[in-house]
Amino acid sequence: DPRAPVPAEALARLDALLARRAGGTPMAHLLGRREFWSLDIAVGPEVLIPRPDSESLIEAAADVLGGRAEDPLRLLDLGTGSGSLLLALLTLCPKAFGVGVDLSPAAAARARANARALGLGGRAAFLAGDWGSALAGPFDLVLSNPPYIETAALTGLQVEVRDHEPRLALDGGADGLAAYRALLPAGRDLLGPRGVMIVEIGRGQAEAVTAIGRGAGLDLIGIREDLGGRSRGLVFAPRPALAPAPAAASGGGAGREKTASKSRREGWSGTATIEGRKKGVGKPELSG
Repeated sequence: DPRAPVPAEALARLDALLARRAGGTPMAHLLGRREFWSLDIAVGPEVLIPRPDSESLIEAAADVLGGRAEDPLRLLDLGTGSGSLLLALLTLCPKAFGVGVDLSPAAAARARANARALGLGGRAAFLAGDWGSALAGPFDLVLSNPPYIETAALTGLQVEVRDHEPRLALDGGADGLAAYRALLPAGRDLLGPRGVMIVEIGRGQAEAVTAIGRGAGLDLIGIREDLGGRSRGLVFAPRPALAPAPAAASGGGAGREKTASKSRREGWSGTATIEGRKKGVGKPELSG
């Protein structure tokens, strides 16, 4: 009966929730969950709350995998947090097995629980560790949404982000790029010859992260835009090793490398670029 009086106990619970929300507690923490890629993901203060813009990485993965999504792939999510990226990808790749790694044991436990709740526990393993240091490849696809906010910018974040989400998942060091310097070489070492690595980036970081990837032996093969039309996901492929040039063919090494690299990229996805998703109005970026 809509006219029935609300029990005092229910009113007290509502008042407590309203007070927490007014104090900056994220709605996802009040509800205990957040939807991501149509999946119900349980979240808490130990993990970053999944953002809609991060779905750009899943779209990029679907595009680059194409028909291979039906193969028994090996997937890796570095800095897995709640497990949202890996679990979404597993729904697109029905025969794949995924591994998620996070420096936080509490985050790895949360991701493991999410996998079980979604019926994906038998196809995923979650480990506490430092990026991919204890893993053995090769993997067909490596995903990561690393911390990329400059340390000095953390104090300027919204209260619900700054005070309620884990600093470990936000702080990218003095220039916001510290995680990429460790992440990209680690990912390169774990990729198979036809593997692809997709990483999320913050505003204005595409050029710098691409350069770090190049130094780690990764070639940029695509850029994915988010809902706001900003570059959000960078897609890398391992640079193929080239045989030493014959002595009589001196001076042509650069041309051969360019040709081989282009052939390698087109052999994977059929195109050297990935079209951005349709532009629209998105949520503000964490890095401001």
